[in-house]
Amino acid sequence: MTKLYRTITSLWLTLTIVFSIGMGNAYATGVYDMPLVSAGESVWVVDEADTLSRATEAKLDGMFDKLAQSTGVELRVITLRRLDYGATIDSFTDDVFEKWYPSPEEQENQVLLTLDTLTNRSGLRVGESVQNLLTPEIIESVGKETIGYALKNQQYNQAIVDAGDRMIAILSGQEDPGPPEIQELNIEGTFSTAEETDDGIATIWIVLLVILATVIPMVTYFWYVGFPGS
Repeated sequence: MTKLYRTITSLWLTLTIVFSIGMGNAYATGVYDMPLVSAGESVWVVDEADTLSRATEAKLDGMFDKLAQSTGVELRVITLRRLDYGATIDSFTDDVFEKWYPSPEEQENQVLLTLDTLTNRSGLRVGESVQNLLTPEIIESVGKETIGYALKNQQYNQAIVDAGDRMIAILSGQEDPGPPEIQELNIEGTFSTAEETDDGIATIWIVLLVILATVIPMVTYFWYVGFPGS
């Protein structure tokens, strides 16, 4: 009986592990899960993570299409829930970039931004002709500052729009606007200082002592001489 119980338990654990791995892989995204997009196509956003609102997708489509029409540079965005086992966001970005644009000529005017919503990491790959505009320093700043802060608060729509706005400005020949300003929380206006707290407590004690100093003698007096009418 014990041997049978152990066998059943082992089979159950094995099936549980296999099922868990299978479910995990079902939600993972690899390069071969991506739809094929070629240079020149009017496909700007591939939201595999289903994290962008329709309004955001429509806004990005308009922004990126206008950029392509005015500069010839094509900027595309991919979102995904999780990566395949062993893949990194950078390796995934490179693989998709080379799959979509296999020749150096096709890669030349391309920019690909990717976002993994599980790890909140982003990748950015740029073609050779735009590397003088999107320099390694700017690419790092876009990932860490423009996108990074919004991702910490899971503001995926805002992160992509902010990154798009900044890169479009740079690719259009304008001055780099830099990352968005972060509004600091005004703690001083929300919480009382230690001095204010001490002053408030002192005021309460003074009022309480004044009341007691007035009431106690009156009660004591009438206790001894009697209340009127008694």
